[in-house]
Amino acid sequence: MNQLTDKTKIKRMRFLFMVTYMISYLTRINYGAVILEMGHDTGISSSLLSLAVTGSFITYGAGQLFSGWFGDRIQPKKLVFTGLAVTTVMNLLIPVCHNFWQMTAVWCVNGLAQAFMWPPIVKLMVALFSEEEYKKASVVVSWGSSFGTIFVYLMSPFWIAVAGWRCVFIVSAILGAVMVLIWGHFCPDIAEEAKSEKKQTGGLQLLKSPLILSIMFAIVLQGSLRDGVTTWMPSYVAETFHLGNNVSILTGVLLPVFSILCFQAASVIYRKRPNDPLLCAGGIFLAGAFFAFVLLLFSGRNAALCVLFMALLTGCMHGVNLILICMIPAFFKESGNVSTVSGILNSCTYVGSAISTYGIAKISESAGWNVTISVWILIAAAGTVVCFGCIPAWRHRFGK
Repeated sequence: MNQLTDKTKIKRMRFLFMVTYMISYLTRINYGAVILEMGHDTGISSSLLSLAVTGSFITYGAGQLFSGWFGDRIQPKKLVFTGLAVTTVMNLLIPVCHNFWQMTAVWCVNGLAQAFMWPPIVKLMVALFSEEEYKKASVVVSWGSSFGTIFVYLMSPFWIAVAGWRCVFIVSAILGAVMVLIWGHFCPDIAEEAKSEKKQTGGLQLLKSPLILSIMFAIVLQGSLRDGVTTWMPSYVAETFHLGNNVSILTGVLLPVFSILCFQAASVIYRKRPNDPLLCAGGIFLAGAFFAFVLLLFSGRNAALCVLFMALLTGCMHGVNLILICMIPAFFKESGNVSTVSGILNSCTYVGSAISTYGIAKISESAGWNVTISVWILIAAAGTVVCFGCIPAWRHRFGK
């Protein structure tokens, strides 16, 4: 299929990608959403249960490299279809696992399957949409992560109350199976010329430069905050303010609500400086450091304010993610490496996610939540320094 020009078809395709990303997200983060209830039901410690999340982040991050490479060589539609089908099966297997080793193995496979969705979707968007429509679509499709998170955190307490935590995975699997059928029917193949491999070596050479390596490090920092805080916020609320598990899980709904707002804010900021993504990302990192500092000041004093500032912190990281993960790959369109670059950059997010998901559990258990929040401040400050420090090199290489 050639680049779309009909507005109705563009909106339909944008909606399909957004819903697909939403389903992929809810079949991936549902484990973290119910990990507190799983621990209470099974007697397994949070740090042991978190091994499955950490493992899935590792396989997801590593899988991004393969997914990105294949996405530039194989029809992206087939890669997403395969990923959705495998993740559906993995969600069905979790309820029948008997120990955390089995859960870890299954969820690692799930992470690998999930990796075969985002880079191919980016490839499809670049092939089907104009440059301006791509920017709009990147924001809308990114909403899928927020909608998926809202759905999981809003419905999980209800499903747990009705049938236990295993029901969360069963319902997720059903939704995944439905999405497999919808995707297979409505997603188009892209034209052969959209898969050109010209100049691919040059594109990969760029990833070896100090500039790109610095961006990758900034993405690692972003991922450690975005997914680490999201995973452990219910535990923080339950342990610090002694609220029930269901109430603590329900507070997670606020995170994606603020992430949607931050997606929009980041998009507005980026449209004003479309050739300065690192300036935009650095400013948002700085805002995240401020919210983390204020969170530390109110930690243990007011549950509502703590949840608010955690939501603002993760929202800022979603804004950084939008700019560094979604917008930067488009600069590689001419080299024919959009999917490859997208996969490599996105994999960096989950290096940070893997480290922080297990690390936050250990730090909070051994040193307490105030020390943990102090680490968050340092991470956001480091991201600010890295992004601002890279601005001159970016302008020299990509500025007009």
